[in-house]
Amino acid sequence: MADQTQPWAERTVEVPPQGDVGVPAQRDGFRRGVASVGQPRTPRTEPFPVVEQEPTGTGWPGDAVPRRPLSWRLAQLRRGGEWSVAAGLFAFVCWGIWALSGQGDLTGPLLVLVVSLLVAVGLFALFRLIGRVVLERQLGRVRRSARGAHLATAVFLAGLGVAWLQQTEWVVSAWNWVTSN
Repeated sequence: MADQTQPWAERTVEVPPQGDVGVPAQRDGFRRGVASVGQPRTPRTEPFPVVEQEPTGTGWPGDAVPRRPLSWRLAQLRRGGEWSVAAGLFAFVCWGIWALSGQGDLTGPLLVLVVSLLVAVGLFALFRLIGRVVLERQLGRVRRSARGAHLATAVFLAGLGVAWLQQTEWVVSAWNWVTSN
């Protein structure tokens, strides 16, 4: 036995071996050193009865498809909105340059801005409708964002801003001066 006065010493007590102890009898015909191979095991529980399943699609038969909440739909519309906002800001600045360079009454250019923005909103709605018909109805996909519609609307608004700049005389002459040198 180790010296117990040492701090590193083991603090367990040794037990002397007992010689007359044999392997106790085991259940299920266990024999030491022999593996039981090929004997079928009896199941301890009964299996559940097999029931035929009818293919009904998703959910319960006859139930309507669950509708998504309005908050989910609005969040879906917001995804990709940075494209439309950036292009709308660009178009607004270009409109401002065009409207102020005309040096006249702003009611006409303001009406042009309002009608152009309404056309952009209409294009956005049209692209969403096309996406719904093509992607959701015909292809069976779920749209998770409105990025495609926002990107197409942004292309329209950017083109609109460039068109307004092309109608401004001093911007066109500045552009020609920069590209000619």
